[in-house]
Formats: sequence, C-alpha cells, structure tokens
Amino acid sequence: MKDVIAKYEKLIVQYPDNELARFSLGKAHFDAGENALAREQFQHALNRKPDWMAVQILIGKCELALGNRAAAKSAFERARQLAIEQNHEGPREEMDQLLVELV
Repeated sequence: MKDVIAKYEKLIVQYPDNELARFSLGKAHFDAGENALAREQFQHALNRKPDWMAVQILIGKCELALGNRAAAKSAFERARQLAIEQNHEGPREEMDQLLVELV
C-alpha cells in the first residue's frame, strides 16, 4: 500500500490542483486505514469539485471512523442530497441506512 501512496504523492507534487490525483491519494490512505490523511485529500478533491458524491460519502466514512459523528452525519446528509440530485438510487439508499444508524 505504501507504494501506491508514494505514487500518488508524487502526482500531487506535480499536479497539486488535480482532484483525481487527490481522490486517488485519499482512497489509498482510506484503504490503508489512515482516515485523517484520507479525509484531508478527499476535502481537497471536494473543494475542486463540490458535487462529487462519492468523495462526499468517503469523507463521511472517514469522519465516522475518526469518531466525529456530527461531521459524519453532515457529510452523509450532503451526499444523500447529491445522490437525489444526480439520480443515484444505490448511494441514496446507502446514505439513508447510514443516517438511520447514526441516530
């Protein structure tokens, strides 16, 4: 996993504003269980593309893993709204379930 992280870190140095590189680095950190680092990269990606529903979901999952239930709820609510706006039924249902579990 460290090789994958290193690969994307090099891309970020070359292309610091590339949201796909930020997402990829965030996903590598997420997969490695490094949720704070993942959240940071996902937030960079989301700042460049605010309607990126998958990134919003992953931010919520990072927040939940970090014990930030209020932030997770807020992220999941935003992701749910994006899923509705973008007509993505599966992610909307996933957000509905996660929001129920947070109550």
